[in-house]
Formats: sequence, structure tokens, C-alpha cells
Amino acid sequence: MKPTFETTRGALILSLFVMSIAFGNLSATARGADQNWPSFRGHQGCGLAEGFATVAEWDMETEKNVLWKSAVPGLGHSSPIIWGDRIFLTTAIYSEGEQYLKVGMYGSGDPEEEDGEFSWHLYCFDRATGEMLWDRASYKGKSKDKRHPKSTHASSTPCTDGTHVVAYFGSEGLHCYDFEGELLWSIDLGRVNQGAPGAPEYEWGGGASPVIHEGKLIVQCDQQDQSFIAAYDVRTGKEIWKTDRDEDPTWGTPTVITGTHPQIVANGYKHIGAYEIETGKEIWKMHGGGDVPVPTPIVAFDHIFITNAHGRMAPIYAIKTSAKGDISLEETSLANEHITWSIRRGGNYIPTPIIVGEHLYCCSDRGEVTCFNARGGEVVYRHRLGGRPTFSGSPAAADGKIYCPSEKGKIFVLKAGPEFEVLAVNDMGEICMASPAVCDGILYIRTRKHLVAIGKREK
Repeated sequence: MKPTFETTRGALILSLFVMSIAFGNLSATARGADQNWPSFRGHQGCGLAEGFATVAEWDMETEKNVLWKSAVPGLGHSSPIIWGDRIFLTTAIYSEGEQYLKVGMYGSGDPEEEDGEFSWHLYCFDRATGEMLWDRASYKGKSKDKRHPKSTHASSTPCTDGTHVVAYFGSEGLHCYDFEGELLWSIDLGRVNQGAPGAPEYEWGGGASPVIHEGKLIVQCDQQDQSFIAAYDVRTGKEIWKTDRDEDPTWGTPTVITGTHPQIVANGYKHIGAYEIETGKEIWKMHGGGDVPVPTPIVAFDHIFITNAHGRMAPIYAIKTSAKGDISLEETSLANEHITWSIRRGGNYIPTPIIVGEHLYCCSDRGEVTCFNARGGEVVYRHRLGGRPTFSGSPAAADGKIYCPSEKGKIFVLKAGPEFEVLAVNDMGEICMASPAVCDGILYIRTRKHLVAIGKREK
């Protein structure tokens, strides 16, 4: 499949050639993790890609700073991942045509009734041109689960380690491929019913994405029945360990933290916690917060930042990476020996926050941006973005800019720093529920029907 349009002046190809020289002509596998975007929100889920200049403005109609635009069939909210010269993306194609998708703020949680068959796909694109290199159908048949009208059957972002690419489709299984599209293994996890806590009839679909760390594929599967977190050998699919979680359905991707206190951190409601990477043994846990947790944990300054917001609480917790045991806060407390600071209200419901420099930025689903001092928790500023946009995708940051994708396709570009400033608002012209990926100064944005590369385009 060819892209809708390609860079015609050779600027992108030339820039990639220059970059290959700058990196000593290293292979994709040899390059540092920070030069790839291997899973949801990149390395350790931080959403940062520093070291290259990025553009603040672009125009889909005039093609200003639009390097290419490729059609993506079906419906999916998964984000693109990048390794070397390849981009991977998933989708689900409905046999009976275009699916209904309802964005914005509303209270109904009734799932969609879709009786036709689906096919679940993993795509591989050429990063320089947007050309689709290969397409693999991982599963075909009727969906075992329904979905929320704002969700899809391909909402989990794939992951890669430069050799393997893993697509996770919930009840339709885990599927691992090599870089040429050969299927290496598949795992049937059984029925994965994720929806309203305690109401199994409300099937909303999944959203947690897998991650790979040193040969281990980590999967967090919080559902209506027996929730668990598990590690599989990414080469064979063999289970290494599996730890049960006393938890309702959640949608957050686990984060692997390395360094002095290595651990896997999982968001939750009844069980926010961390696990040993090698064994899956619990390191610490706490309870509390929003009862439908979605954001992914992020780490900075030897602290883990966790937020969720649904129901009576919308907290943010700044947890020391050295935490151990039950670290739950007393009812009247905002800190203890393991939690440096917290707030009870002001956290995020759906988008994952981002830390740039000394500041923690929370862009809520209602379009309110709050900037905190990440070390102490003080509010630096709070502003609502104009036009009352709603947000489900999580922000990415590069070159002192924060890119916040709104559901209706406007990308708000904020200046990182203690002063609130909107540098630009760029309209993608389509619904945008996925989170951007950034690599080598280029943004890759998945809209409802396309994958778009945004970068400096010479006239």
C-alpha cells in the first residue's frame, strides 16, 4: 500500500542518511533505546524524545511540514512504535464496513453490538516513505468481546526489542513476529473481559499494552475475573512467571524501571503496586484512587508518579522507587515514608501525564492542563485549553515542546516550562485517539484513518 503522498524533494531521505553517519552507521539493534520508540510512549513510558529539533506547526491541507500520510484500514487506537527504519501499528477490520465511534464527554457505557466478523492485523511501514512493507492478519473471526463506543478492538499498542514484534489483542491473543513478518508464536489468554467494575455485561475492551525488557514480555491483564501480571519469554512465548492481582479491570500499561531499584510498576484501584522483574514477587502495594485506572506510571527523580481519576478521587502519588511493603496512605495523610507527596484531586482520568525538566504536566480528558513542581507537588499553573477540547491520547514531548492530541484531531503544542504558552494548534482533520510517537525529530501521529509523519519539510 502506497502512502497518500510522499516527500518529493528528498529532504527526509537525505536527513536520514546524515543521521546514519552521525550515529556511526550503527544497526537498529545497536542504537540506543532513546533513538527508538519501542512501546507505548517510548522508553520506560516517559513520552520523551530529546536530541533533535521538532516542528511546532504544520498544515494537512497545504502539506506544510507533512512528510507523508498513509492510509490505515479498520479501526484502532493503538499508537505507532518505531525501531530503526520500521514502524509497527495494529488495527481491527470489521467485515461489515466502518464502525461507529463516538468521541467527547458523555456518560453512557453501553457497549456496541457488532455481529459481523473481524480480522486483527499488525502492519509494518517504512519510516522514510510511509509505504506499507507487510501486513499480517493475527486472528480472524467474531470478536469474543464487545467494545465501548469510544474504544476499539485494537487499542493496545504493540512492542518490540528490535528483533521481535508483539501484538496484543486481548481475548484474541498475543502474537509475536520477526521483523520480516514471520509468525514466531501465539498465546491464547482465554476470555479477557474488561469493562465496568462488577458489571461484566459492560464490555468496554482493553487498552493496556505489553512491554519487553531483557527478553521478557510483560503483560498486565486486569479483568472481571482473575486479574494477573505475567512475564513470558519473548523468543518462545513460554510463561516465566505469573502473579495474581486482586484487581478490577484496568487499562494502564505497566512500566519497567531499571537502576538501583529495578521493578515493574502497575497502576490500579484496589492494587497499585510493583513487582520483581525476575520473579514477579510483590515489592510494594497500595490502594485508593479512581476506580477505572487508565494512565501509565512514569518515573523521574527516583520517584514513580501515578495518577487515576474516576469516582470520588482523582489523586496523584509521588512514590519513592525504594518503597517496600504496604505503602497505603492513612485517610488524612498526603505523605508517608514512601510517598513524598500526593494530592487527592487534580489527577488524570485517561491521558498519561508527562515530565519535562522539573515539571509534571497533566492534561486532563476535559482539556485542563496543570503544571506541577514534580519534586514537591506545588501547582505552577493551571489553564484550560481553548475550544473545550477533550483528550484520550497521551502527550509526547521533544525539543522543549509538549504535543497534546485532542479527540477531534487538534494537536495542541505547548511550550515546556513554568509559564503556560500555546505555541500552535494543528488540525489533523480526523479523530485522533492515539498517542504520538517521536523519533529523530519526526512526529508520527495515528488518526482514525491514517498514519502521518510530521517534520521539517523544506520548500
